[in-house]
Amino acid sequence: MTLPGIISTGEAHVVELRDGMRWVTTEAAMFRVEGTGAVDCLQGLLTCDIVGPGSDSVTYGAMLTAKGMITVDFLVFRDGAGFTLIADPAARLPALDLFKRQLPPRFARASDRSDSHRVLWLLGAKTETVVRGADLPWPEHAGRLIVLPSDRGPALLGRPPAPAPWNGILAGTPDGLAAIADRLTRAGGVEGTFDDLELARVLGGWPTLGREIDQRTLPQEVRYDAIGGVSYTKGCYVGQETVARVHFRGHVNRRLRGLLWQGPAPAETDVLQGDKPVGRLTSGVQLENRGVGLGLIRREVEPGATVRIGATAGVVVDLPFESGDREAPGMEPGASP
Repeated sequence: MTLPGIISTGEAHVVELRDGMRWVTTEAAMFRVEGTGAVDCLQGLLTCDIVGPGSDSVTYGAMLTAKGMITVDFLVFRDGAGFTLIADPAARLPALDLFKRQLPPRFARASDRSDSHRVLWLLGAKTETVVRGADLPWPEHAGRLIVLPSDRGPALLGRPPAPAPWNGILAGTPDGLAAIADRLTRAGGVEGTFDDLELARVLGGWPTLGREIDQRTLPQEVRYDAIGGVSYTKGCYVGQETVARVHFRGHVNRRLRGLLWQGPAPAETDVLQGDKPVGRLTSGVQLENRGVGLGLIRREVEPGATVRIGATAGVVVDLPFESGDREAPGMEPGASP
């Protein structure tokens, strides 16, 4: 039986996903934050800088505990009227609690749109071609946002900042997104599944709440430096002291790494070097007779080290996966993750 958090697919499907265009609609925890003090309030709560990029921008960051641990991570859409924050559905209640405690209602108000709105994720190298073929506008640069007017409610089309695993993200009403999805399909897009989202996320080395991120996770442990999730120049925010101390004076004891293995999916999540536990497998993709995964691994275990994932031999690699990350022990050369 495959472990929870590991999906199974074929090599051909990976190529189709990478080189084509798929769209996937999901529920999300979604919030609208507006008010005269919305910019200042969110700048003091999020790890990312929302002032520098200005309006019509897409950023990624998190809200932390006072001790610097991640509570909720968000994609942040900023338009001319306010902010739309998108998170995993499991983050809905924690986010509502944070907004209730930390947003002064005179200056910033958060409304919950989780029941009335959805997210449409765009995957694959042909995303821009298909979007333009559907006669829709496309943001000129990564990290930018376009508002699409509609009689079914406006939709926000964002190009997330590199190196996000999604080429585009739309937030809107179910009816509005259904109309857009129909246009994308007629322009050559293909409806995908949640497993496609997971496949793109894992191969992109992107952490997610409940897998790589829990209530004890520091931003630097899960690649926030590499994926643009934290700013060291924007000034103070909740948990900033710990984040800055780690960055300027210390180090984290574990890091998010890639894992490669040969043969069937591991039956356990514990990662060992010799007989010593050094981490755990958090997410993975079984690609026929081999696999790739993400794991939180002790910092002293460097990329290139051989390990065991339960009883399965594996290799630790840096993230994101590169074309040279092809071989775990016994793997045939020539395959690419």
